[in-house]
Amino acid sequence: MNTLARLLNQVVSALQTWPGCVNVRVLETQQFSDVQFALKVRAETHSGATLHVRLYQNRQHIDYAYHLIHEQCSLRWDNKEHFPTLSTYPHHFHTASGEVQASPLTGDPNHDLPLVLRLISKIID
Repeated sequence: MNTLARLLNQVVSALQTWPGCVNVRVLETQQFSDVQFALKVRAETHSGATLHVRLYQNRQHIDYAYHLIHEQCSLRWDNKEHFPTLSTYPHHFHTASGEVQASPLTGDPNHDLPLVLRLISKIID
């Protein structure tokens, strides 16, 4: 099981070692109990884009949002339970045009963050 320190270290390390990143800043951590906590981290890229990573863990469940702001573009992957008709429910992707689509994310930051960073690299390069 993750701890706040372990999950925060994984996120910060992944962002710091991502070639597109120039700065990583921990914005907030909240420890509610040993099994319930939240974190917010911001990464700035070489292209001027900003990625916000928000994770909330309660026991084995993780709510997430990866939000990229780039020029006039805003993209977000999250698992809020708003779109039950999607094949990947609750995981979904908000496009720059506001459309909501299925998402390949799973809710596991070890899988999801590297995938998000690869997708972002294609967008900002």
